[in-house]
Amino acid sequence: MEDTQGSHSAPLEVLLCDTFSLVPSSGTLLSLVLTSKELVTHSLTPDSQGPSHPSLFLADCVGCSSFRGKDPADLGGYFTALFYPLKGNILGSALSRQRVSRTFRTEASRDREQNLNLARTWARKIRELAEEQGTPLPSALQVLVLLNPHSGTGKALELFQTIVMPMLSEAEVQFTLMVTERQNQAQELVRDEDLSRYNIIVVMSGDGLMFEVINGIMERPDWASAIKKPLAILPGGSGNALAASISHYAGHQQVMGTKLLTNCAFVMCKGKPHPLDLVSLTTSTGRRIFSFLSLAWGLFSDVDIESEKYRFMGPARFSIITAYRITALRIYKGRLSYLPANALLGGLENKAEAESSQPNSNKTNHKPTKDSPASPILEDTLLVPLDHPVPSHWSVVSEDQFIFVLALYQSHLGADLYTAPMIKDLGEGLIHLFYATSRISRTSLLKFLVSMEKGTHLDTAIPHLEHVPVKAFRVEPLQTGGIMTVDGEAIPSNAIQGQIHSGLGSIISIPQGT
Repeated sequence: MEDTQGSHSAPLEVLLCDTFSLVPSSGTLLSLVLTSKELVTHSLTPDSQGPSHPSLFLADCVGCSSFRGKDPADLGGYFTALFYPLKGNILGSALSRQRVSRTFRTEASRDREQNLNLARTWARKIRELAEEQGTPLPSALQVLVLLNPHSGTGKALELFQTIVMPMLSEAEVQFTLMVTERQNQAQELVRDEDLSRYNIIVVMSGDGLMFEVINGIMERPDWASAIKKPLAILPGGSGNALAASISHYAGHQQVMGTKLLTNCAFVMCKGKPHPLDLVSLTTSTGRRIFSFLSLAWGLFSDVDIESEKYRFMGPARFSIITAYRITALRIYKGRLSYLPANALLGGLENKAEAESSQPNSNKTNHKPTKDSPASPILEDTLLVPLDHPVPSHWSVVSEDQFIFVLALYQSHLGADLYTAPMIKDLGEGLIHLFYATSRISRTSLLKFLVSMEKGTHLDTAIPHLEHVPVKAFRVEPLQTGGIMTVDGEAIPSNAIQGQIHSGLGSIISIPQGT
């Protein structure tokens, strides 16, 4: 994302320049200057304080509107511009998006209509330039918002009303809010309903509701087109891993709570669709699951599920259960195999030839309907059936006792867990496989987990802990019991394998450098 707080290397052309007063005002007159990048105010009143932000960058602008004063005798024309610049609350604190509203009044003429037209000219030009500095959601779009009121600490609806709704209103975005009442309701809705009336589906919850939405879409007969409908994420749960990742890709610093929500709401209003990698998982029972975040087995899945009863504590629940689990480590016996990202598939240099040569039994089973013709079958061309040995060009971990196995395809595993700092943006087409064998010490494991908050856990090698970029993997538990999690959702601990489908989905984002 462009540094909106920096200075420009060369003077910019002045597009508009007029005299306004700031509202509310104590008589302070301002020279208002508009360039292609910023709105600049200069006080024309001696010894006046003036606005606290003399320059406001149009890349931070989400909306601008003009209007008349409420008093019929008021000759002034008004416009209000809404910005969300990066600011810190205290010295040294992480920067996050914070609302700045500026209302300006002009009375350049004794003609009320002329004053209003001048304000309209400014508002229209600011909106045009703001669009060039981002991609605000067009007001003609219809947005479906799915919200889980019970996620996290149970305040998602309140936070939506107090933080998100005002920003959507400022951006003049029309939306339909659906508050879920039970588990799997969102999955059934996106699977069965006509989604053509909506341009974007926004999910406000933890990662679980996004899991429902993606898997519901992939159950549709027209999944191939439906999965390209852009999604957007707003954090309303405890983990909020995808939201933290999207905020990170936009160049924001790591924050939590309402700061993260404001960051993500800004991304939703100013971003545009970008490719979202999805991993197709198949279990030994034949179940097909689509994942946008992670698969975990061992320590991470234990912490995720065992902390559910402490959901009222918010993100702190993960730290408490993690500390407990380290003192009472479990060892999981199993076999781990993977296809390294840099491997030549089957010794063939032509990747397409290699992929097409792989036998597979993993296909979507969609039944066409009259209104929704069936999409082509999505095949996992890198995988063989789970009851077959992995291909010879795969790697098999020699040890069979693990503390954890984690397959991750976003930068964050939680709002404060910067687990994969090597992931810089969406659509990189890689699975980052982390695993620790039973020989890792508790001290090393604790060091790894503590330093994960800042993403420094891979700066030095940790014995018996490995990280490998892969395209596909297989986990085969060799003991009964235990749990796995996919995107934080529990599944039985059975043999499972998966491969990445690069850019299969679509999500609203602001990648760095744009």
